[in-house]
Amino acid sequence: MNWETITHTLIHYATLYGIKAIIALAIFVVGKWLSKKLVKITKSLMTKAKIDETLVNFSGNILYSLALVFVIIAALSQLGIETTSLVAIIAAAGLAIGLSLQDSLSNLASGVMIILFRPFKIGDFVEAGGIAGTVENISIFTTDFKTADNRLIIVPNGKITAGNITNASAKPERRIDLTIGVSYNDDLKKVKDVLAKIVAADERILKDKDVIIAVSELADSSVNLVVRPWVKTEDYWNVRFDLTETIKTTFDTEGISIPFPQRDLHIVEGSAVKKNKAA
Repeated sequence: MNWETITHTLIHYATLYGIKAIIALAIFVVGKWLSKKLVKITKSLMTKAKIDETLVNFSGNILYSLALVFVIIAALSQLGIETTSLVAIIAAAGLAIGLSLQDSLSNLASGVMIILFRPFKIGDFVEAGGIAGTVENISIFTTDFKTADNRLIIVPNGKITAGNITNASAKPERRIDLTIGVSYNDDLKKVKDVLAKIVAADERILKDKDVIIAVSELADSSVNLVVRPWVKTEDYWNVRFDLTETIKTTFDTEGISIPFPQRDLHIVEGSAVKKNKAA
């Protein structure tokens, strides 16, 4: 083989693979640009649909990563590299990662559900996942709660969606349910009148809602009445605490007793029974 043949062969392969390399590079550059464009359009549509920003950004990153993997495989295929085994390896790796991150994927799915369906929002007082507190942050994998004693508790989203969710802030109004026990010797009409005056005197109690004051139970040691006024949700605890204290002090003034649990013991006098021992 002379130098002319070698040179011709080198030029041939350089031209062949050079063109393939240029095409592969063009596929990568254009594909990357199209991927960014696709992600931008998708995120814009999701934003217009008023989907949470956290989910929009997360979905955009996932979509971009998948599109980029597809572009890289297409570019490698243009270079003549066998990509079938590469795809199989990527699929196997994805399966292995998925199996090892089952809990994380469960939290991810739950986070998407929370963000999409919005059972609660930041600032709501919620009972979920065995925790009661104010929601401070909602992320893809976890939700942050601040408890009444100012502790920060981070709960996995999977644990939240696995049980019941009680959102105390979801409605603008809440009903206070109080149970008040009085003595069997007290005048029930007077008791109900006193309770009605206490409720009427509190301006935070909604006047357009019916207030229930009724006997609910004849208990062992007391006659129990329920007091059920309506208030704005943000006033719930303050009104509840104030009502409880006002009822106690007013009952003391009015001579209405709040009995404690007690038992009546009846002693019956009788003759002692003697037992004769057998001889």
